[in-house]
Amino acid sequence: MAAAAAAGRRHVGIGQTSAVGDEDEWRAAWSSAAGTGRDSLAVLDALLERHRQPHRRYHGVHHVVWVLRHVHALAAEHRPADLGAIVAAACFHDAVYDPRRSDNETASADLAHRELRSLCWSSDRCAAVGTMILATAGHVPPDDGGELVDVGPAAGDADVAILLDADLAVLGADAAGYQAYVTGLRTEYAHVDDDGWRAGRGAVVRGLLARQPMFHTRAGREWWDARARANLAAELATLG
Repeated sequence: MAAAAAAGRRHVGIGQTSAVGDEDEWRAAWSSAAGTGRDSLAVLDALLERHRQPHRRYHGVHHVVWVLRHVHALAAEHRPADLGAIVAAACFHDAVYDPRRSDNETASADLAHRELRSLCWSSDRCAAVGTMILATAGHVPPDDGGELVDVGPAAGDADVAILLDADLAVLGADAAGYQAYVTGLRTEYAHVDDDGWRAGRGAVVRGLLARQPMFHTRAGREWWDARARANLAAELATLG
């Protein structure tokens, strides 16, 4: 557990791991959750291909691998109901990603449901994966109401919280890692002019800073909250 906690606190700069190493790590995580059968590996290969799309400068393979690392670090601190489902949700949560669309999460959840059903996952388990993916649209657990989610009594509460915190862990990266994340996002939104970017990104940053809590797990708050708020405040100052 101590090793997992240390891993959770570290967040190296985006892009420091080779693409080949990232894909190997993703394959290992996927295989532990979905097996190594031919059909399962075919689903994974299609996911990897989606995440190699040239327009992805942040939401690519490396991002998913870091989400998976943080999922496992958080899972070691909390008690997820279904770690395999969280891993699947992490793998699919940005499967459909087009910055010009507003329905990426819905499309990704639908894709996850179809592909996981093809691997004989139960309808209930697929629905749980879909719920987690949809929650990444606003990074708020369903029916949250602003309460801390630590390890909620309802099955799946911790699972959603773990995925959301793992996805936002980049906000608590060191300065270089955070800047790489912002640069990647700006490149993905190259179709938006500077004024539009400043307005839109500024609204997102202010919204994140206003959140109490920003992270929904105890470990997420301990590891990333202070650094995330410092990073976001520094970015906001540059946006005007």
